[in-house]
Amino acid sequence: MSSFSSPVGSEGPVATSIRGKLMSALRPAEMQITNDSGQHRHHAAMKAQGGGNGETRRSFYPPSQFSTRRLPEVYDTLNRFADFTIQVVSEEFRGKTTMQRHRMIYSALAEEFSQGLHALSLKTKTPEEFEKSKAV
Repeated sequence: MSSFSSPVGSEGPVATSIRGKLMSALRPAEMQITNDSGQHRHHAAMKAQGGGNGETRRSFYPPSQFSTRRLPEVYDTLNRFADFTIQVVSEEFRGKTTMQRHRMIYSALAEEFSQGLHALSLKTKTPEEFEKSKAV
């Protein structure tokens, strides 16, 4: 797992936003973000968009074309099934329960959820927990 797991420029706008906010909020030692939206390509809403990965259509529009007021509308129609898996290792998780760790992430990404982020699968560890899991 690496903080720079995706080649520069390969992430879509939602993943880029997620990465920036979590880097700032958690100062992670390690982080991996995976876009799982393509798993919904067989759903009716995604078929209507021609499949896609939950970010493809949105990435055609420069952010400057949308006011903050319009972003929720754009994300709701174009990124209806924006699902991500996030694996993050951070000192900020020390002494916190899994629920508290997840709440930290949900809080940091509140704007993304309000704009159409659909679901997250989270794996949160302290550096010690991460090292211990590698040894097993």
